[in-house]
Amino acid sequence: MPEKPHPKPLALDQRLAKYAARGLARLLVTPNMVTGASILVGALAAGLFAQGGAVAYWGAGVFVVVVWMDHVDGELARQTGMTSEFGHYFDHAAAMLNYVMMFVGAGFGLDEGILGVSGLLLGIGAGIGVAAIMCLRIYAEERISRSFVKQTVCAGFEIEDVLYIVAPITWVEGLDYFILLAGIGAPLFLLYVIWDCRREMRHQGNNN
Repeated sequence: MPEKPHPKPLALDQRLAKYAARGLARLLVTPNMVTGASILVGALAAGLFAQGGAVAYWGAGVFVVVVWMDHVDGELARQTGMTSEFGHYFDHAAAMLNYVMMFVGAGFGLDEGILGVSGLLLGIGAGIGVAAIMCLRIYAEERISRSFVKQTVCAGFEIEDVLYIVAPITWVEGLDYFILLAGIGAPLFLLYVIWDCRREMRHQGNNN
């Protein structure tokens, strides 16, 4: 009798989200309520980042919660059977908005740092790049396949969870360098994602 394949391990934050979702389900909280709340928490994080200085440290801590909440609403939807097409797109839209707000807020708060006004421009560039990448992921889900955009789990975290490092980077005074790298790297990675999507679509076209 063949062995059953072992289930893929959940990312560390998804395990925590699973426990939180159980409690929220008992309180009759809906997934869309969690998604909407994440936008409010994201706006708070961006506002704290925009203050710069020591206040940005609090923004970094709040942003960790924002990234984690992006997993909670999906887990809650699965546990309660409240999955929907609207909820799927609402979740993506909220995540995009939260990431854009964080980058723009962080860039604005660095106007007195080594980047000066360039910090805001880099933050906007990073935010637009990340939002465009996420839009392409939605497009790829519909036109290519969900497996093509499936996140890889590494050391208990998904690739997109790299945004968790915003907090420790901020706390060690490295936010300037992060925004600089993100402002340059996000648009470049966007070009790679565009190329990868086109390559996969051509591959599927040849197979058909």
